[in-house]
Amino acid sequence: MIRGMFSRLASAVLAWSLLTSPVLAQRISFIRDAEIEDIIRADATPVFTAAGLNAADIHVHIINDRSLNAFVANGMNLYINSGTLLQADSPLQVIGVIAHETGHIAGGHLARQRDMMEGAMEQSIVAMVLGAAIMAAGGHNGGAGAGVMSAGTQVGVRTALQYSREMESQADQAGCNFLERAGLSARGLADLLEKLEGEELLDPSQQDPYVRTHPITTERVDFVRNFVAHQAHAKGDVSPQLWDMHRRMQAKLLGYLDPSRTLQAYKPGAFKCSLPTALVNPTDTTNKITACTSTDIKSVARAAQYGRAIAYAQQTHFAQGLGEMDGLLQDQPNDPYYLEEKAQILFDSGKVADSVPLYAQAVQLRPSEPLIRVELAQAQLGTDRADLLPDAIKNLEQVKQQTPENGDAWRLLAVAYGRDGQLGPAALAQAELESLRGQRAAARTFAERAQKFLKPGSAAWLRADDIKNANPSPKEK
Repeated sequence: MIRGMFSRLASAVLAWSLLTSPVLAQRISFIRDAEIEDIIRADATPVFTAAGLNAADIHVHIINDRSLNAFVANGMNLYINSGTLLQADSPLQVIGVIAHETGHIAGGHLARQRDMMEGAMEQSIVAMVLGAAIMAAGGHNGGAGAGVMSAGTQVGVRTALQYSREMESQADQAGCNFLERAGLSARGLADLLEKLEGEELLDPSQQDPYVRTHPITTERVDFVRNFVAHQAHAKGDVSPQLWDMHRRMQAKLLGYLDPSRTLQAYKPGAFKCSLPTALVNPTDTTNKITACTSTDIKSVARAAQYGRAIAYAQQTHFAQGLGEMDGLLQDQPNDPYYLEEKAQILFDSGKVADSVPLYAQAVQLRPSEPLIRVELAQAQLGTDRADLLPDAIKNLEQVKQQTPENGDAWRLLAVAYGRDGQLGPAALAQAELESLRGQRAAARTFAERAQKFLKPGSAAWLRADDIKNANPSPKEK
């Protein structure tokens, strides 16, 4: 199954048939990872703030796709391909993409798109995107996961996400203004457009999806170039901390998604500051790399070691992976994501009890991060120790309150309550999970079972009744 390929970055699989015609299916896979999402939030928050948006209201989703693409859909939802993150030569390029997509949000382009599309098609696309995202949050392994959906037609998806040239120009202008207000150079957006400019002449099958959904024109490229030429801080860069986070993100993604290439790219002493582009984009033959400056060397070395640790673990060379993580933790013993990664390697290698203290330490350092807390609860349950059961339930209840769409929390709560002899809450948690999955009959069945054990009129009993009413039997419809 998928988890065997992606480990922590992989999770539940769900196939939905959203369109009635059996045409070419498109697979959309979402990645969940606390650290990577934290890095993207750090890149995006200044831009969102400059646009007058509340950063907490915008949800960022990572699509597991090697091509370069990003888009916004269904309101305040930003989607970025893993290929965009891997191919970005600098944090400024990621920030430039985010600024452009923020221009679409601020410009109300989503509402204008919906007016141009037939309602049924729009609903199908939204259901596909949101359904896959929900399943990514409720997978097999807590803190990170990939939900996979087969749905729709490639033509339909492209139509739904297609922006007009006018909208693209408006988004460029708005994005550049947001970068200016945030004190950030628009150089990254200019570099990205220049990278893609030549692809307009290629056959569509050879183009990155970004070109197909975001038409690149000479006027667009010239505008951004001219904007950069007149920016006072055009040559400015982001902080060393953001650079460090960017390198870690790339190493982590590549380590999970392509362990063999990771070990090739990150051989000790044989790497440079950015990945050879051919490693992440096989159609790119330039093999462009960026040399390190003296101040970057330690950051690059840590990222390389991180990538190797993950890649070794993916190849079940757990001892080597743990050795690399021990080296990183010796230098940074209170890094929550290093602790989480070592805990995950221990968990995957069968040393579940040894993973619990490390997960607990990571949660102490990031108490508001639900993905890591779910991993801790899963490890606590995995030890089969009765004394850890109350803590596991407490952790899962907290995650449920923070992110009620997290399927892992409901799944593990059903297990935990069942072990604790609380049959009503166990059945209710399973009903919540089946409802999230869209399994209407199963959701109703478990809700009815829960009510048999719950006190009539209690909050839990009423919640079970709500699930029943939301999932009526065919005879009641």
